Amino acid sequence: MSNDYAGFVTYIKHKTGIDLALYKEAQMKRRLTSLYEKKGFRSFNDFSSALSSERELMDEFLDRMTINVSEFYRNHKRWEVLENNILPELLKINRPLKVWSAACSTGEEPYSLAMVLNQFKKGSFTNVLATDLDRLALEKAKIGLYAERALGEVPQQIRQKYFTKQGAFYKVSDEIKHNVVFKQQNLLNDRFDSGFDLIVCRNVMIYFTEEAKEELYFKFSKALRSGGVLFVGSTEQIFNPSKYGLESVETFFYRKI
Repeated sequence: MSNDYAGFVTYIKHKTGIDLALYKEAQMKRRLTSLYEKKGFRSFNDFSSALSSERELMDEFLDRMTINVSEFYRNHKRWEVLENNILPELLKINRPLKVWSAACSTGEEPYSLAMVLNQFKKGSFTNVLATDLDRLALEKAKIGLYAERALGEVPQQIRQKYFTKQGAFYKVSDEIKHNVVFKQQNLLNDRFDSGFDLIVCRNVMIYFTEEAKEELYFKFSKALRSGGVLFVGSTEQIFNPSKYGLESVETFFYRKI
């Protein structure tokens, strides 16, 4: 780690509580160098000085370091497995499910979750907790307005039921918006709530170091109730789930033992 970047990592941890050392260095450094060069800075030292006094620049930095690429029903076959195989089993507990969308980005994932859960009988869940580090992403999520490309994998009947077209965009229905509660959270630093029946955390682990991933899998396992399920992304298979007190139930779905 270069002295310039190492100093920046220390500064950001002190200023925001975010530990950039837990992210893969080459990827993160490339993203942030591109941002500071675009803004006219020549080094991480210059960039950190400006971040101290410019709130908008800090927001843009947080937006850039988090990876906000998402869409509804991403890898839709996995969502079919969730709806047809996983949720009917979870709902046998005969109480509202406690559900969490971790690293929810701009809201496509938790809204997809609410749409799937709404296919079941009323009272199947209370709401979907949706958390992310990026305040700007959360603000966009609360608005619930999306370009058509984000809806590419949404089943037609779901699109008709829960979206209305507004110009070139699609707005999520109020019914679904009321089912999701957004909250800012640092996955790597903050404590998790417990007793979750379903945790969805997809396509974010790939940006973390192996040590950070391990720590997160232990934290997710602890946050699940016995029999609860963790749903991960298509590049994030857990090869030794028993290490975390989990077992594979379907591809990319892991149950707390």
